[in-house]
Amino acid sequence: MKAAAGEEGIEMHLVSAYRSVDRQAGLIRRKLDAGRSLDAILEVLAPPGCSEHHTGRAVDIGTGDLRPLEPDFDRAPAFAWLGVHAHRFGFGLSFPRGNAFGYVYEPWHWCFSETGDRSFRDFESTARFP
Repeated sequence: MKAAAGEEGIEMHLVSAYRSVDRQAGLIRRKLDAGRSLDAILEVLAPPGCSEHHTGRAVDIGTGDLRPLEPDFDRAPAFAWLGVHAHRFGFGLSFPRGNAFGYVYEPWHWCFSETGDRSFRDFESTARFP
């Protein structure tokens, strides 16, 4: 997908992909230690054992000089390219604005499924809940 985008002059790079349950717990612990409330944290991070990143199918994508993991990624040419082409590679945007999961809008977070159409059913079938 990156190569295909590059052929059209679109730069994108991997920010994050597979993440272990322990790593997810560490990210949450670090935010708690910084004084963030658990409710606020769970708007941006799934509980350990429930993240799409645990499946190895989720990727966070960045581009150019934009800060990674920020909503303004949706103004980048890479986001526009993904919106048109990602499905050809089996990827779909997991958390659009107003998503049913209650997570904040994450235009950088894309997940692979064999149909390229994300649904909780796809994730649920591969997730291991504690």
